[in-house]
Amino acid sequence: MHWDYAIILAFLAAVLPLMGKWRVESILRRAGISQAERLRLYASTIAFQWLLVALIFWRTTVHGLSLATLGLAIPQPWLTGAVSIGLVALVLINQLVSLRFVGGRPEELHGKLAQVALGIFPRDNMERLVFAGVVVTVAICEELIYRGFIQTLFTGISRSGFAGIIISAAMFSFAHLYQGRRGLIATLIVGIVFSLTRFYTGSLVPSVAGHFVADLIAGYMLPGKLREALAIESARSSA
Repeated sequence: MHWDYAIILAFLAAVLPLMGKWRVESILRRAGISQAERLRLYASTIAFQWLLVALIFWRTTVHGLSLATLGLAIPQPWLTGAVSIGLVALVLINQLVSLRFVGGRPEELHGKLAQVALGIFPRDNMERLVFAGVVVTVAICEELIYRGFIQTLFTGISRSGFAGIIISAAMFSFAHLYQGRRGLIATLIVGIVFSLTRFYTGSLVPSVAGHFVADLIAGYMLPGKLREALAIESARSSA
């Protein structure tokens, strides 16, 4: 393995998850999170992810990896289109069904995932507009990093598509360390599904589309559902 690839992988596997965990927990420890803080978080996330992708593109170009090799192509247009539609539909149904059960377990309303959602997800139209840029960035950049770079790299090293799928999904999951155990399990499953679509279509288009829909729905709809469930819980406890 090239030395620069090893450094990038070490950063993604060890440093990035801890950075994300520290960053989110430092925000959530505060009594309240202002709009300015959320907007700074959105802006820094956009800048950081594109810089990381630019670095990866630079080093993969130096070593002769083409954009098509990284999944930035559509070698099977009909299959890619069909898989994209199917994956988006699956993600959409899963997210909407999950939202219906928000508040069903009282302990989840006060868990880490709920705290993260209430703290950093948008609260008004201006924040939603900026957050849409975050969702586009995260969908494209994280798919390029995990399903493009990492999956391609480990598939080549191991000469096994299975190894590429599992390792990329595991690293994607660990990058979401700040979400706690439940978040790690959920993102591992999502990572495996997205990696499978990348493997069978040869393209990142399906996983980017699915990633975008999942994050957009969560960011726009989950906070409202959580606040509604908390209000009902509060009303019941005071009755």
